[in-house]
Amino acid sequence: MVEQETILGFIPARGGSKGLTGKNLYPILDKPLLQYTLDEVQKSQYLNDLMLSSEDAEINAFAQKCGLTGDYVRPMELAADSVTNVEVLMHALDWLEARDRLPDAVVLLQPTTPLRTVEEIDAAILQFLESERDSLISVQPMREHPYKCLQVQGDDWRYLAQPDTYVSQRQAFDDDYYVINGAIYIATPQFLREHRRLAVAGLSDLFMMDAVSGVDVDDLADVYQVEALLKMRQAQME
Repeated sequence: MVEQETILGFIPARGGSKGLTGKNLYPILDKPLLQYTLDEVQKSQYLNDLMLSSEDAEINAFAQKCGLTGDYVRPMELAADSVTNVEVLMHALDWLEARDRLPDAVVLLQPTTPLRTVEEIDAAILQFLESERDSLISVQPMREHPYKCLQVQGDDWRYLAQPDTYVSQRQAFDDDYYVINGAIYIATPQFLREHRRLAVAGLSDLFMMDAVSGVDVDDLADVYQVEALLKMRQAQME
């Protein structure tokens, strides 16, 4: 992958939410959830264009107040629970292309990952630019190891993964199992249009993150966890 001319930071932030009402503007310590992402992207060395995708007038107004300018508004039909990030992104790319603003690469950053830092965003972009891949996704070690996880099918069940020989201690488990944490997705428009997916096994590069930076806010319990982790970070910086 050669260095891109235009790298778009794309932030999907619809107004509705199943788990937490008004999630994207929900207060996390001293500021709304969305602002954590807005603050970080505006410090990036590599993002040279930013775009918010929301159908919600309050969210769009808040983003502008935080310094994100733009006249794109997500259509209401793309704000339903069933609509995927890929569908939202594809519409935005078509909108940009119609205005001769199609980027060379897009970095999708969900506001629900407030502990993700600009250093991690830029490191992921740099890894993407230096790779031969057209897609990159962030991952973190699985909290529950597949050797201890089950899939139930009717009256039967099976382990998700099993070692070649019996392992009784967790310390002896393989450490090569990861989960997509949703914190960072990077892809070229061509990749997205061809595969209509953000990640494809064997084609997408992996960016390793720790479990703290990848914490996702979906409900009130997650809010409490993130606030505790933010307080720990602030204490470490004092």
